[in-house]
Amino acid sequence: MTLNHIRRGNGSPLLLVHGLGAGWRSWAPILDQLAEHREVIAVDLPGFGETPALAGEVSITTLTDSVADFIREQGLDGVSTAGQSMGGRIVLELARRGVGGDAVALDPGGFWSHRELAVFGATLRPSIALVRALRGMLPALLGNPVGRTLLLAQLSARPWALSPETVLPDVRGLADSPSTGAAMNALTKGPKQQGAPAGTVPGRVTIGWGRRDLVTVPRQASRATELFPDAVLHWFERCGHFPQWDAADEATRLILDGTH
Repeated sequence: MTLNHIRRGNGSPLLLVHGLGAGWRSWAPILDQLAEHREVIAVDLPGFGETPALAGEVSITTLTDSVADFIREQGLDGVSTAGQSMGGRIVLELARRGVGGDAVALDPGGFWSHRELAVFGATLRPSIALVRALRGMLPALLGNPVGRTLLLAQLSARPWALSPETVLPDVRGLADSPSTGAAMNALTKGPKQQGAPAGTVPGRVTIGWGRRDLVTVPRQASRATELFPDAVLHWFERCGHFPQWDAADEATRLILDGTH
């Protein structure tokens, strides 16, 4: 299938891959800033945004296949990539396969211990069920600092400080995307992320991690850099799982500096 996508800006191409949530709109807080310097191509993964769900198995492998196919179909060989959460895992998997160029992964999944993975599934699944149950009330709940704090404490270090316009698309995406459940299964029941030996990735690799991430907890960063020894690790000090929410300017600089 062809992934739904948007293109903005001019310059060397930069492919953005989202995590669970709103599809390409997950990048809205930093999209315009990135497009001032690059031609930004932001995709909807299968079953998110406006891309239909996969007909067969939903796994990190098949989702990555869809992005690799898109890169080939669009003539984007060697394209720089950036991804967050599940999207961060996908861009690392692309790099491991030798697909693309420079890669920036923000708080990527796939590096949990067995216990951390159990906690991740046991906490995020009820959160997804809750936002689905509250679907019609989300604008009102996210429209005030108390509601944002109650709903988003697992995802943001400072949910009260965020605007409703920043968070509503991703929260709605968790509730509405047809592949949310299948992608959660892929993350929690599928294999962990494999690494790439030194000197085997096609470009630079940068991994950004929030010090206050409660989804992919900070201790996982050391496992990621062990598996990707060519990677440079950057810490977002006052940041949770979504750097584009909590540290938008810093995330923009990291992506621009880590790609060409």
